[in-house]
Amino acid sequence: MLNLHHLNSFVMLQQTGSFTEAAARLGLGQSTVTQHIQRLEKSLGRQLVFRDTHQVKLTAEGEALVGYARGMLDLNGKVASLFGESRLRGRLRLGVSEDVVASRLTSILEDFIRLYPLVDLELTVALSAVLYQMQDIGDLDLVLAKRHIGETHGRLLYREPLVWLARDPDHVLSRGDALPLIAFPPPSITRRVAQEALDREKMAWRIVCTCGSLSGLTAAARAGMGVLVQPRSMAPAGLKEIPADRLPVLEDVEFVLVPRRGADAALTEALSGLIMAQIAPQHQA
Repeated sequence: MLNLHHLNSFVMLQQTGSFTEAAARLGLGQSTVTQHIQRLEKSLGRQLVFRDTHQVKLTAEGEALVGYARGMLDLNGKVASLFGESRLRGRLRLGVSEDVVASRLTSILEDFIRLYPLVDLELTVALSAVLYQMQDIGDLDLVLAKRHIGETHGRLLYREPLVWLARDPDHVLSRGDALPLIAFPPPSITRRVAQEALDREKMAWRIVCTCGSLSGLTAAARAGMGVLVQPRSMAPAGLKEIPADRLPVLEDVEFVLVPRRGADAALTEALSGLIMAQIAPQHQA
């Protein structure tokens, strides 16, 4: 009989590619996760994980096991929800800012649907300011988005610097005319921060591409159209950070969780707990 705790550690290790990160997300010690993997390998008589100083990868046997492991954990979650004492069910309307979706949402949703299979999740992806407007009129129960430094709404997850990005910083800065900006449409927080930083330094700028999708903005930046502003940890591949002495320093942004007053507290706290467990540890010193 396979141990579900061992399988859970195995699936989390596959998701994160790191014993340290898997342990942090599970709230366990790294040695405990290592023991879980070792015991799972012993019970199956197969090596499931390649380990070296640079990376953790699954063996062919490990890759074959992942699907079955997820299925067993999903089934266990459904049974626990049906017959457990705390059976969460209902509908939860989640709003997530565009840049978070591109980098972190998948693993959070995987854990949520495994643990709470009777909850129907309605997902909205939009600019942070738009999400707050939707929440104000009662259309969203929980929002994961950005806020300006100095604002106090929501539960703080972490603070992060914004950075200037371009495919070829030297080329885009050597044009000599107004700085070409690639940006979300108003009321984007990153757009406003970039414009205010340039205005303070009396630097000319112009919007050369506007798109509500981060994938669209990224494509424009990779094509060399101009400069994109993003949180440092969410910088898309293929773009380089422009050195701090070449353009004005951008203020930080904060990522927060904001539950709607009157929303189902059990549902919002269940998802908030998963988000806090996965995102916050990555940004702790």
